[in-house]
Amino acid sequence: KKERQKWDQISRPDTNIAHRRKSDKRGRRKRRIEAIYRMTCWRVSLLVVLLSAASLCDGNLAPHSVGGRVFSKVPSSGGVPSSRSISGVTASLQGGGSGGSGQSEVRGGGATAVKKRPTSEPSAFEAKAEEASGDGELKGDHSAKVCKDSSAAVIAKKLKNRNRMNFSRKATHAGFGLGFAVLNQIMPRERFIAGMTILTSSSLLVELLRYRKGFGWMNDALHFFLRGTLRKHEMEGKFTGSFYYFLGVTLSAYLYPKTAATLGICQLALADPSASYFGRQTRHIYWSRIENGLGGFGRNKGMLGFLGGALFCLPFNYRVLSIAALPTTTTRTTIATVSALLGLAGAFADLAVPTPALTVPKSIGNMKVPSWVPPFHVDDNLVVPIFSSFACTKIFQAFGFSQELELARCIIF
Repeated sequence: KKERQKWDQISRPDTNIAHRRKSDKRGRRKRRIEAIYRMTCWRVSLLVVLLSAASLCDGNLAPHSVGGRVFSKVPSSGGVPSSRSISGVTASLQGGGSGGSGQSEVRGGGATAVKKRPTSEPSAFEAKAEEASGDGELKGDHSAKVCKDSSAAVIAKKLKNRNRMNFSRKATHAGFGLGFAVLNQIMPRERFIAGMTILTSSSLLVELLRYRKGFGWMNDALHFFLRGTLRKHEMEGKFTGSFYYFLGVTLSAYLYPKTAATLGICQLALADPSASYFGRQTRHIYWSRIENGLGGFGRNKGMLGFLGGALFCLPFNYRVLSIAALPTTTTRTTIATVSALLGLAGAFADLAVPTPALTVPKSIGNMKVPSWVPPFHVDDNLVVPIFSSFACTKIFQAFGFSQELELARCIIF
Protein backbone atom coordinates (compact mmCIF):
# COMPACT_ATOMS: atom_id res chain seq x y z
CA LYS A 1 0.00 0.00 0.00
CA LYS A 2 2.81 2.37 0.83
CA GLU A 3 4.57 1.53 -2.40
CA ARG A 4 1.35 2.24 -4.35
CA GLN A 5 0.90 5.62 -2.61
CA LYS A 6 4.52 6.46 -3.34
CA TRP A 7 4.07 5.53 -6.98
CA ASP A 8 0.90 7.63 -7.25
CA GLN A 9 2.72 10.65 -5.83
CA ILE A 10 5.47 10.21 -8.38
CA SER A 11 3.25 9.58 -11.43
CA ARG A 12 0.47 12.14 -10.75
CA PRO A 13 2.56 15.26 -11.50
CA ASP A 14 3.62 13.73 -14.81
CA THR A 15 -0.01 13.06 -15.67
CA ASN A 16 -1.03 16.63 -14.76
CA ILE A 17 1.81 18.10 -16.79
CA ALA A 18 0.90 16.01 -19.83
CA HIS A 19 -2.75 17.03 -19.55
CA ARG A 20 -1.77 20.70 -19.16
CA ARG A 21 0.50 20.51 -22.19
CA LYS A 22 -2.28 18.94 -24.24
CA SER A 23 -4.73 21.67 -23.17
CA ASP A 24 -2.22 24.42 -23.97
CA LYS A 25 -1.63 22.89 -27.39
CA ARG A 26 -5.37 22.84 -28.14
CA GLY A 27 -5.73 26.43 -26.94
CA ARG A 28 -2.83 27.62 -29.11
CA ARG A 29 -4.30 25.84 -32.13
CA LYS A 30 -7.72 27.43 -31.53
CA ARG A 31 -6.25 30.90 -31.10
CA ARG A 32 -4.17 30.43 -34.25
CA ILE A 33 -7.26 29.44 -36.28
CA GLU A 34 -9.22 32.43 -34.95
CA ALA A 35 -6.35 34.80 -35.79
CA ILE A 36 -6.13 33.42 -39.34
CA TYR A 37 -9.92 33.76 -39.73
CA ARG A 38 -9.93 37.38 -38.58
CA MET A 39 -6.93 38.23 -40.72
CA THR A 40 -8.54 36.65 -43.79
CA CYS A 41 -11.81 38.53 -43.25
CA TRP A 42 -10.14 41.90 -42.94
CA ARG A 43 -7.83 41.24 -45.88
CA VAL A 44 -10.77 40.35 -48.10
CA SER A 45 -12.63 43.47 -46.95
CA LEU A 46 -9.58 45.64 -47.61
CA LEU A 47 -9.17 44.08 -51.05
CA VAL A 48 -12.81 44.80 -51.89
CA VAL A 49 -12.43 48.43 -50.76
CA LEU A 50 -9.27 48.87 -52.83
CA LEU A 51 -10.94 47.38 -55.91
CA SER A 52 -13.92 49.68 -55.38
CA ALA A 53 -11.64 52.71 -55.15
CA ALA A 54 -9.77 51.60 -58.26
CA SER A 55 -13.02 51.22 -60.18
CA LEU A 56 -14.07 54.72 -59.13
CA CYS A 57 -10.78 56.29 -60.15
CA ASP A 58 -10.82 54.53 -63.50
CA GLY A 59 -13.42 56.84 -64.99
CA ASN A 60 -17.13 57.51 -64.74
CA LEU A 61 -19.83 54.94 -64.20
CA ALA A 62 -21.39 55.25 -67.63
CA PRO A 63 -21.86 51.69 -68.92
CA HIS A 64 -21.40 50.55 -72.49
CA SER A 65 -20.43 54.06 -73.53
CA VAL A 66 -17.68 55.61 -75.63
CA GLY A 67 -15.90 58.64 -74.27
CA GLY A 68 -18.51 59.06 -71.55
CA ARG A 69 -21.25 59.60 -74.16
CA VAL A 70 -24.34 57.38 -74.26
CA PHE A 71 -25.70 56.43 -77.68
CA SER A 72 -29.42 56.09 -78.26
CA LYS A 73 -31.31 55.37 -81.46
CA VAL A 74 -33.65 58.24 -82.33
CA PRO A 75 -35.78 58.08 -85.52
CA SER A 76 -34.82 60.73 -88.02
CA SER A 77 -37.23 62.89 -90.03
CA GLY A 78 -36.99 60.50 -92.98
CA GLY A 79 -38.17 57.56 -90.89
CA VAL A 80 -34.75 55.84 -90.90
CA PRO A 81 -33.30 55.19 -87.44
CA SER A 82 -30.14 57.18 -86.77
CA SER A 83 -27.62 57.04 -83.91
CA ARG A 84 -27.62 60.24 -81.93
CA SER A 85 -25.33 61.04 -79.05
CA ILE A 86 -26.92 62.65 -76.02
CA SER A 87 -25.22 63.70 -72.82
CA GLY A 88 -27.75 62.25 -70.41
CA VAL A 89 -31.18 60.67 -70.17
CA THR A 90 -33.64 61.41 -67.39
CA ALA A 91 -36.85 59.38 -67.27
CA SER A 92 -39.84 60.76 -65.36
CA LEU A 93 -42.77 58.37 -64.96
CA GLN A 94 -45.59 60.88 -64.86
CA GLY A 95 -48.30 58.45 -63.87
CA GLY A 96 -46.13 56.71 -61.27
CA GLY A 97 -45.39 59.32 -58.66
CA SER A 98 -43.99 62.60 -59.93
CA GLY A 99 -47.10 63.48 -61.95
CA GLY A 100 -50.54 62.26 -62.94
CA SER A 101 -50.79 62.83 -66.68
CA GLY A 102 -50.58 59.12 -67.50
CA GLN A 103 -47.60 59.64 -69.84
CA SER A 104 -43.94 58.77 -69.79
CA GLU A 105 -41.57 61.58 -70.74
CA VAL A 106 -37.94 61.09 -71.76
CA ARG A 107 -35.73 64.13 -71.96
CA GLY A 108 -32.09 64.61 -72.78
CA GLY A 109 -29.91 66.95 -74.83
CA GLY A 110 -32.87 68.68 -76.50
CA ALA A 111 -34.62 65.42 -77.49
CA THR A 112 -38.08 64.91 -76.01
CA ALA A 113 -40.31 61.92 -76.63
CA VAL A 114 -43.72 61.39 -75.05
CA LYS A 115 -45.25 57.94 -74.87
CA LYS A 116 -48.81 57.22 -73.88
CA ARG A 117 -49.39 54.76 -71.09
CA PRO A 118 -50.84 51.39 -72.13
CA THR A 119 -54.51 50.80 -71.51
CA SER A 120 -53.69 48.26 -68.78
CA GLU A 121 -52.17 50.97 -66.58
CA PRO A 122 -54.14 52.56 -63.69
CA SER A 123 -56.81 55.15 -64.31
CA ALA A 124 -56.38 58.87 -63.62
CA PHE A 125 -57.77 58.49 -60.08
CA GLU A 126 -55.44 55.58 -59.31
CA ALA A 127 -52.52 57.47 -60.81
CA LYS A 128 -53.26 60.41 -58.54
CA ALA A 129 -53.42 58.06 -55.57
CA GLU A 130 -50.12 56.52 -56.60
CA GLU A 131 -48.65 60.00 -56.74
CA ALA A 132 -49.22 60.32 -53.02
CA SER A 133 -47.32 57.08 -52.42
CA GLY A 134 -44.41 58.36 -54.49
CA ASP A 135 -42.42 56.77 -57.26
CA GLY A 136 -39.46 57.69 -59.40
CA GLU A 137 -36.56 59.80 -58.26
CA LEU A 138 -35.98 63.45 -57.60
CA LYS A 139 -35.27 65.57 -60.63
CA GLY A 140 -31.65 66.55 -60.94
CA ASP A 141 -30.36 63.59 -58.94
CA HIS A 142 -27.05 61.90 -59.56
CA SER A 143 -27.24 58.39 -60.98
CA ALA A 144 -25.26 56.13 -63.26
CA LYS A 145 -26.10 56.54 -66.93
CA VAL A 146 -27.69 53.48 -68.51
CA CYS A 147 -27.35 52.76 -72.21
CA LYS A 148 -30.57 51.98 -74.04
CA ASP A 149 -29.25 48.68 -75.38
CA SER A 150 -27.44 47.55 -72.22
CA SER A 151 -28.45 44.48 -70.25
CA ALA A 152 -29.68 46.66 -67.37
CA ALA A 153 -32.03 48.59 -69.67
CA VAL A 154 -33.38 45.36 -71.17
CA ILE A 155 -34.01 43.89 -67.71
CA ALA A 156 -35.61 47.14 -66.48
CA LYS A 157 -38.37 46.75 -69.07
CA LYS A 158 -39.39 43.47 -67.44
CA LEU A 159 -39.56 44.83 -63.89
CA LYS A 160 -42.27 46.66 -61.96
CA ASN A 161 -41.90 50.11 -60.46
CA ARG A 162 -42.15 50.75 -56.74
CA ASN A 163 -45.86 51.58 -56.91
CA ARG A 164 -46.74 47.95 -57.62
CA MET A 165 -47.56 45.53 -54.83
CA ASN A 166 -44.60 43.15 -54.94
CA PHE A 167 -45.35 40.36 -52.46
CA SER A 168 -42.32 38.30 -53.46
CA ARG A 169 -40.04 41.25 -52.63
CA LYS A 170 -41.73 41.72 -49.24
CA ALA A 171 -41.47 38.01 -48.42
CA THR A 172 -37.78 37.99 -49.39
CA HIS A 173 -37.23 41.12 -47.31
CA ALA A 174 -38.80 39.56 -44.22
CA GLY A 175 -37.07 36.20 -44.71
CA PHE A 176 -33.58 37.65 -44.99
CA GLY A 177 -34.17 39.94 -42.00
CA LEU A 178 -35.34 37.16 -39.69
CA GLY A 179 -32.51 34.94 -40.94
CA PHE A 180 -29.90 37.59 -40.14
CA ALA A 181 -31.50 38.14 -36.73
CA VAL A 182 -31.21 34.43 -35.88
CA LEU A 183 -27.60 34.33 -37.10
CA ASN A 184 -26.76 37.37 -34.98
CA GLN A 185 -28.29 35.61 -32.00
CA ILE A 186 -26.55 32.22 -32.32
CA MET A 187 -23.18 33.22 -33.81
CA PRO A 188 -20.31 34.88 -31.92
CA ARG A 189 -20.50 38.64 -32.37
CA GLU A 190 -17.04 38.96 -33.97
CA ARG A 191 -17.71 36.28 -36.56
CA PHE A 192 -21.12 37.66 -37.50
CA ILE A 193 -19.74 41.19 -37.96
CA ALA A 194 -16.81 39.88 -40.00
CA GLY A 195 -19.08 37.86 -42.27
CA MET A 196 -21.50 40.75 -42.75
CA THR A 197 -18.59 43.09 -43.51
CA ILE A 198 -17.45 40.81 -46.32
CA LEU A 199 -21.02 40.50 -47.64
CA THR A 200 -21.54 44.28 -47.55
CA SER A 201 -18.20 45.02 -49.23
CA SER A 202 -18.90 42.46 -51.94
CA SER A 203 -22.35 43.95 -52.53
CA LEU A 204 -20.83 47.43 -52.86
CA LEU A 205 -18.28 46.18 -55.36
CA VAL A 206 -21.03 44.59 -57.46
CA GLU A 207 -23.06 47.81 -57.39
CA LEU A 208 -20.08 49.87 -58.52
CA LEU A 209 -19.12 47.52 -61.34
CA ARG A 210 -22.42 46.35 -62.81
CA TYR A 211 -23.06 49.65 -64.60
CA ARG A 212 -19.66 49.60 -66.27
CA LYS A 213 -18.79 48.25 -69.67
CA GLY A 214 -17.91 44.58 -69.59
CA PHE A 215 -19.78 43.84 -66.34
CA GLY A 216 -23.30 43.55 -67.71
CA TRP A 217 -23.27 39.88 -66.75
CA MET A 218 -23.67 40.99 -63.13
CA ASN A 219 -27.09 42.44 -63.96
CA ASP A 220 -28.01 39.18 -65.67
CA ALA A 221 -26.91 37.24 -62.58
CA LEU A 222 -28.90 39.51 -60.24
CA HIS A 223 -32.00 39.12 -62.38
CA PHE A 224 -31.51 35.34 -62.60
CA PHE A 225 -31.39 34.90 -58.82
CA LEU A 226 -33.76 37.68 -57.67
CA ARG A 227 -36.19 37.80 -60.61
CA GLY A 228 -39.31 39.81 -59.75
CA THR A 229 -38.01 40.99 -56.38
CA LEU A 230 -36.01 43.66 -58.19
CA ARG A 231 -37.53 47.03 -58.97
CA LYS A 232 -37.39 49.01 -62.16
CA HIS A 233 -35.29 51.90 -60.81
CA GLU A 234 -32.69 49.41 -59.52
CA MET A 235 -31.78 48.70 -63.14
CA GLU A 236 -31.96 52.33 -64.25
CA GLY A 237 -28.83 53.71 -62.59
CA LYS A 238 -29.61 53.26 -58.88
CA PHE A 239 -28.20 50.86 -56.31
CA THR A 240 -30.32 47.90 -55.25
CA GLY A 241 -31.70 47.83 -51.74
CA SER A 242 -29.56 44.81 -50.83
CA PHE A 243 -26.42 46.90 -50.29
CA TYR A 244 -28.19 49.20 -47.81
CA TYR A 245 -29.86 46.16 -46.23
CA PHE A 246 -26.53 44.46 -45.53
CA LEU A 247 -24.95 47.72 -44.41
CA GLY A 248 -27.78 48.43 -41.96
CA VAL A 249 -27.51 44.94 -40.43
CA THR A 250 -23.72 45.24 -40.15
CA LEU A 251 -23.76 48.64 -38.46
CA SER A 252 -26.52 47.59 -36.06
CA ALA A 253 -24.55 44.52 -34.96
CA TYR A 254 -21.38 46.59 -34.58
CA LEU A 255 -22.79 49.62 -32.75
CA TYR A 256 -25.24 48.06 -30.29
CA PRO A 257 -25.48 45.07 -27.91
CA LYS A 258 -26.50 41.74 -29.37
CA THR A 259 -30.09 41.78 -28.06
CA ALA A 260 -30.77 45.34 -29.23
CA ALA A 261 -29.25 44.61 -32.64
CA THR A 262 -31.32 41.44 -33.01
CA LEU A 263 -34.57 43.23 -32.21
CA GLY A 264 -33.61 46.12 -34.49
CA ILE A 265 -33.03 43.70 -37.38
CA CYS A 266 -36.42 42.09 -36.65
CA GLN A 267 -38.11 45.50 -36.98
CA LEU A 268 -36.38 45.91 -40.34
CA ALA A 269 -37.73 42.51 -41.42
CA LEU A 270 -41.34 43.20 -40.40
CA ALA A 271 -42.03 46.93 -39.99
CA ASP A 272 -40.66 48.01 -43.36
CA PRO A 273 -42.69 45.69 -45.67
CA SER A 274 -45.84 45.85 -43.53
CA ALA A 275 -45.81 49.67 -43.38
CA SER A 276 -45.34 49.72 -47.15
CA TYR A 277 -48.28 47.34 -47.62
CA PHE A 278 -50.71 49.23 -45.38
CA GLY A 279 -49.58 52.58 -46.78
CA ARG A 280 -50.21 51.43 -50.32
CA GLN A 281 -53.61 49.99 -49.41
CA THR A 282 -54.68 53.31 -47.85
CA ARG A 283 -53.04 55.67 -50.35
CA HIS A 284 -56.44 56.95 -51.51
CA ILE A 285 -57.22 58.28 -47.99
CA TYR A 286 -55.68 61.67 -48.51
CA TRP A 287 -56.13 63.05 -44.99
CA SER A 288 -53.63 60.46 -43.78
CA ARG A 289 -50.97 61.32 -46.36
CA ILE A 290 -47.92 63.49 -45.71
CA GLU A 291 -47.42 65.30 -48.99
CA ASN A 292 -44.31 67.48 -48.81
CA GLY A 293 -43.31 66.58 -45.28
CA LEU A 294 -41.30 68.71 -42.90
CA GLY A 295 -38.06 69.41 -44.71
CA GLY A 296 -38.46 66.10 -46.53
CA PHE A 297 -39.46 64.17 -43.40
CA GLY A 298 -42.06 61.57 -44.32
CA ARG A 299 -42.63 62.98 -47.79
CA ASN A 300 -45.29 60.98 -49.68
CA LYS A 301 -45.73 58.60 -46.74
CA GLY A 302 -48.93 57.91 -44.78
CA MET A 303 -49.86 57.83 -41.10
CA LEU A 304 -52.08 54.78 -41.60
CA GLY A 305 -49.16 52.86 -43.07
CA PHE A 306 -47.08 53.90 -40.06
CA LEU A 307 -49.70 52.62 -37.60
CA GLY A 308 -50.24 49.44 -39.60
CA GLY A 309 -46.52 48.64 -39.56
CA ALA A 310 -46.31 49.23 -35.80
CA LEU A 311 -49.32 47.01 -35.05
CA PHE A 312 -48.00 44.26 -37.32
CA CYS A 313 -44.79 44.05 -35.24
CA LEU A 314 -46.61 43.95 -31.89
CA PRO A 315 -47.47 40.18 -31.74
CA PHE A 316 -44.00 39.15 -32.89
CA ASN A 317 -42.24 41.40 -30.37
CA TYR A 318 -44.54 40.21 -27.60
CA ARG A 319 -43.73 36.57 -28.39
CA VAL A 320 -39.98 37.25 -28.45
CA LEU A 321 -39.96 39.11 -25.14
CA SER A 322 -42.41 36.78 -23.36
CA ILE A 323 -40.04 33.81 -23.72
CA ALA A 324 -36.89 35.84 -23.00
CA ALA A 325 -35.06 35.72 -19.67
CA LEU A 326 -36.93 38.68 -18.17
CA PRO A 327 -37.18 39.25 -14.40
CA THR A 328 -39.95 37.27 -12.76
CA THR A 329 -41.63 40.50 -11.63
CA THR A 330 -42.21 41.65 -15.23
CA THR A 331 -45.93 41.87 -16.02
CA ARG A 332 -47.68 41.18 -19.30
CA THR A 333 -48.64 44.84 -19.54
CA THR A 334 -44.99 45.83 -19.40
CA ILE A 335 -44.07 43.31 -22.10
CA ALA A 336 -46.91 44.53 -24.33
CA THR A 337 -45.87 48.16 -23.82
CA VAL A 338 -42.24 47.46 -24.70
CA SER A 339 -43.35 45.42 -27.74
CA ALA A 340 -45.55 48.26 -28.97
CA LEU A 341 -42.79 50.84 -28.49
CA LEU A 342 -40.35 48.70 -30.48
CA GLY A 343 -42.87 48.40 -33.33
CA LEU A 344 -43.49 52.15 -33.26
CA ALA A 345 -39.75 52.81 -33.43
CA GLY A 346 -39.32 50.62 -36.52
CA ALA A 347 -42.37 52.09 -38.26
CA PHE A 348 -41.32 55.64 -37.36
CA ALA A 349 -37.88 55.11 -38.89
CA ASP A 350 -39.54 53.88 -42.08
CA LEU A 351 -41.89 56.87 -42.04
CA ALA A 352 -39.01 59.33 -41.68
CA VAL A 353 -37.33 58.30 -44.95
CA PRO A 354 -38.89 60.39 -47.74
CA THR A 355 -40.16 59.13 -51.07
CA PRO A 356 -38.57 59.63 -53.56
CA ALA A 357 -35.34 59.02 -51.70
CA LEU A 358 -32.82 61.77 -51.08
CA THR A 359 -29.99 61.16 -53.55
CA VAL A 360 -26.67 62.71 -54.40
CA PRO A 361 -27.51 65.83 -56.49
CA LYS A 362 -25.98 66.50 -59.88
CA SER A 363 -24.60 69.80 -58.61
CA ILE A 364 -24.11 71.55 -55.29
CA GLY A 365 -24.44 75.26 -55.87
CA ASN A 366 -22.31 76.09 -58.88
CA MET A 367 -20.11 73.02 -58.44
CA LYS A 368 -21.00 69.96 -60.51
CA VAL A 369 -20.74 66.59 -58.78
CA PRO A 370 -18.08 64.45 -60.54
CA SER A 371 -19.39 61.55 -62.58
CA TRP A 372 -17.32 59.03 -60.60
CA VAL A 373 -19.28 59.70 -57.39
CA PRO A 374 -21.51 56.65 -56.72
CA PRO A 375 -25.29 57.23 -56.81
CA PHE A 376 -25.85 56.83 -53.06
CA HIS A 377 -29.22 57.66 -51.53
CA VAL A 378 -30.93 57.59 -48.13
CA ASP A 379 -32.53 54.17 -47.86
CA ASP A 380 -34.96 52.87 -45.25
CA ASN A 381 -33.09 49.54 -45.16
CA LEU A 382 -30.19 51.44 -43.60
CA VAL A 383 -32.14 53.77 -41.31
CA VAL A 384 -34.67 51.33 -39.82
CA PRO A 385 -32.33 48.78 -38.14
CA ILE A 386 -29.95 51.41 -36.76
CA PHE A 387 -32.71 53.61 -35.32
CA SER A 388 -34.67 50.61 -34.01
CA SER A 389 -31.60 49.20 -32.24
CA PHE A 390 -30.88 52.59 -30.68
CA ALA A 391 -34.50 52.91 -29.56
CA CYS A 392 -34.35 49.39 -28.10
CA THR A 393 -31.43 50.34 -25.83
CA LYS A 394 -33.32 53.40 -24.56
CA ILE A 395 -36.58 51.46 -24.06
CA PHE A 396 -34.78 48.74 -22.09
CA GLN A 397 -33.10 51.40 -19.98
CA ALA A 398 -36.41 53.12 -19.26
CA PHE A 399 -38.12 49.89 -18.17
CA GLY A 400 -35.16 48.54 -16.20
CA PHE A 401 -34.31 45.68 -18.56
CA SER A 402 -30.73 44.52 -18.90
CA GLN A 403 -28.96 45.47 -22.12
CA GLU A 404 -27.60 41.90 -22.17
CA LEU A 405 -31.08 40.39 -21.96
CA GLU A 406 -30.91 36.80 -23.15
CA LEU A 407 -33.41 35.95 -25.88
CA ALA A 408 -34.41 32.46 -26.99
CA ARG A 409 -31.80 30.76 -29.16
CA CYS A 410 -34.01 30.94 -32.26
CA ILE A 411 -35.70 34.16 -31.07
CA ILE A 412 -39.29 32.88 -31.10
CA PHE A 413 -38.77 29.34 -29.78
